[in-house]
Amino acid sequence: MAVQPPPPSRTGSVGPASAGGMNTPTAGTPVSQGPGAGSNQNLNQIVLEYLSKKGYSRTEAMLRRESGNVTFDANGQPITFDDKFKGRRWHEAYNVVKVWVDSILDIYKSELTRILWPLFVHCFIETIADCFPGEGRFFFNECRKPFDDEHSDDLRELSNIQEPEHVQQNDIAQLYRTNKYRLTLSKMGFATLIEFLETKEGEGGKSINFLINNHLDVRTVDRAAIGGARGLQRLMEEKQGDEQAPAEDEGIPGHHPGSANLNPDATGALHRLQLAPLPMEVDLMDDVKAELSHEDSSRPPRQGRSTLVEQFEQRIKVEPSDDTAPSRDSIPFPPSTARDVAMEVQKVKENRDRFRIEGKTGGVGPGVSVTMFTFHNTFDSVNCIEFSDDNTLAAIGTAESSAGLPSFIITTTYRAFGPVYALSFSPSAAIPAPPTNGHTDHPTSPDSHPRYMLSSSADTTIRLWSLDTWTNLVVYRSHNSPVWDVRFCPHGHYFASASADRTARLWSTPQIAPLRIFAGHDSDVETVAWHPNGAYVFTGAGVGDKTIRMWSIAQGTQARIFTGHAGNITAIACAPNGHVVASADDKGVIILWDLRTGRLVKRMRGHGAGGIWSLDWSVESTVLVSGGADNSVRVWDVQPSKETHPKVNGENGGVAKIDGATANGGAAAGKVAKAKGREQSTADMISDFKTKKSPVYKVRFTQMNLVVAGGAYLP
Repeated sequence: MAVQPPPPSRTGSVGPASAGGMNTPTAGTPVSQGPGAGSNQNLNQIVLEYLSKKGYSRTEAMLRRESGNVTFDANGQPITFDDKFKGRRWHEAYNVVKVWVDSILDIYKSELTRILWPLFVHCFIETIADCFPGEGRFFFNECRKPFDDEHSDDLRELSNIQEPEHVQQNDIAQLYRTNKYRLTLSKMGFATLIEFLETKEGEGGKSINFLINNHLDVRTVDRAAIGGARGLQRLMEEKQGDEQAPAEDEGIPGHHPGSANLNPDATGALHRLQLAPLPMEVDLMDDVKAELSHEDSSRPPRQGRSTLVEQFEQRIKVEPSDDTAPSRDSIPFPPSTARDVAMEVQKVKENRDRFRIEGKTGGVGPGVSVTMFTFHNTFDSVNCIEFSDDNTLAAIGTAESSAGLPSFIITTTYRAFGPVYALSFSPSAAIPAPPTNGHTDHPTSPDSHPRYMLSSSADTTIRLWSLDTWTNLVVYRSHNSPVWDVRFCPHGHYFASASADRTARLWSTPQIAPLRIFAGHDSDVETVAWHPNGAYVFTGAGVGDKTIRMWSIAQGTQARIFTGHAGNITAIACAPNGHVVASADDKGVIILWDLRTGRLVKRMRGHGAGGIWSLDWSVESTVLVSGGADNSVRVWDVQPSKETHPKVNGENGGVAKIDGATANGGAAAGKVAKAKGREQSTADMISDFKTKKSPVYKVRFTQMNLVVAGGAYLP
């Protein structure tokens, strides 16, 4: 005959059973392990099942806690423990691992630090679920700080868990409890962790081992696969044939919240940014307006087209908005010259006469043109390609310690002391020379050409080259590891660098020492980019970090941290409107971020194996172009897509070829057909331009909204 226990009392204790004279244990009484202990255990299980069936979750949790944490002395008598000590079980276990990871060798620290987040989440959840809400909240507030920047979204949701019942009701808690957190560690790093936990079995190691076995999916690989070689260089050495290999994302599969919750004020709002364009000098503005007025009088615009003066006034007009502009005093520049006036005049002309890209119309993407320049006989030695703003020069950096300048007019070679990883031309504009002898087709004025070029190298230096004398003018030394990227400021004079020493640095061309050192990344800083107004620098890191950080030039501090990428950051580009930044990784994912709110706007996918190496925006900030290791240039609509059914390439439109690049027409880029299967792409992809076995190192929108791309033929 089954025992039917009565319902629990308001105090959580269970009353005496009416069958066989047996008494069920109260919630506060441990179950004896002496004679008849088996019967008590069976009855205890019946009671637990009854409580669960009736929905008395709190009473069930209390009884389960009491019956599962009983220890007996030599005489078989139960030993009671202080509830506070038992409530700190998971807190103490987490601290044991945290202290050990903080003190471990740097060779393991960057990868093992990644395991602390899932352990923190599960230790907190288990503490609350064990009916220790006070200890759980103390643990959460005490240990959350290292994760505030990267996991602010999840922390915000977890902070709502106050009682055991909340664990079942909280979506994020259930997401972590019902899915395994994916993590990739080196074989040696994981073995070192397990060995440590075994030595600390009685001090929390056993509890942590339980969490790893039940809630983590740890993939072990050789150390060279997750570190060591630089991202882009390593990607070039990997096999590119298998484009179907699934991306092994870190974390909960499909759960990649992104945020930039850095240094919020007392109201919880992010610090305001100065995103408006940098104000133009008064003298420069007057000179430009005078030149444009002269152009309008000598060459009046066609009917229906605005004058250059009107175009200039519209360009410098400050629209009513919440954006503020950085002060020219906080970012000092040298006085403007006649060259600066001529360049501004040319920018106004190009802006008026450009091909306008307004995004999709009726579901059909704009007809963006791409001109592809392919370098042959490079013997797989090219590391980077760069184009000048005046569209007359292209530079390549190679692993053979040189920076070659293939030009439409002249070719030369600069010699460095290590592989060249990045190049950057000083700002320039294609200013037409005045007509002579009645002809209007003339080469550009020599003054319009870029005057300088920067190169960064494995020899830890940055070099400034003169494009007038073809010589090395300055060697900038400060980094103590290879310099992966270098970028001129949009206004010239300043430049930023990114290095394997985990720092980015701000420089000015006249000074040999850096002006700022931006430190905060936990691994190599792979790429760097500028905000259009020159007031901020963006940096992206790889293994062990995978964040994008926004740095203030004036203060030298972090303004934002963006988290959400599962791969190593390989490219960053800020929109000309200054409100959105795009970042790409080596798993072929592009993420758009809203700078004002710090939120992830959208995630776009379509590139194959090897990742994305370059990004750039149209003049209107409505279209993004990308190029990468999968031998393609892709065009993306940054506005929310209205398409609900992705199509197959070629399904809606024909196939066009442009200088060896094949473009799959229309908005049919929902799915990309592969020789070995099908790769899913988001419906945001407008066009897909294929090359002939040429990885695309650089893509760039000109001021006329034409796309220039560069790659190296790798048969």
